[in-house]
Amino acid sequence: MSKQTKFSPGIRERAVRLDREQLSEHPSLWAAVESIAPMIGCTSQTLLGWVKQEQVENGERDGVTTSERERIKALEREVKELRRANEILKLASSFFDQAELDRRLKS
Repeated sequence: MSKQTKFSPGIRERAVRLDREQLSEHPSLWAAVESIAPMIGCTSQTLLGWVKQEQVENGERDGVTTSERERIKALEREVKELRRANEILKLASSFFDQAELDRRLKS
């Protein structure tokens, strides 16, 4: 079982800023990330993810921003809730239709 370490937003911001500042000193983004990640105490893949997400947030890279992702999640929850409510209403409608049919047949 792997241990997941949470980094504070401040650490993430500093790491991304450090990467941006040192990017010109390295031949590639990956090289910059590999040199900085050990100083932060995270993996290179983790830091690269933070850097890429920051680029998305700043409009420098295509992708879904954090606020858009949160909105999508909220909309997905709402859709799920509405589908559940719709199913309940369909069942209730069917129940009352059957009760009305039974009442008419008994009359």
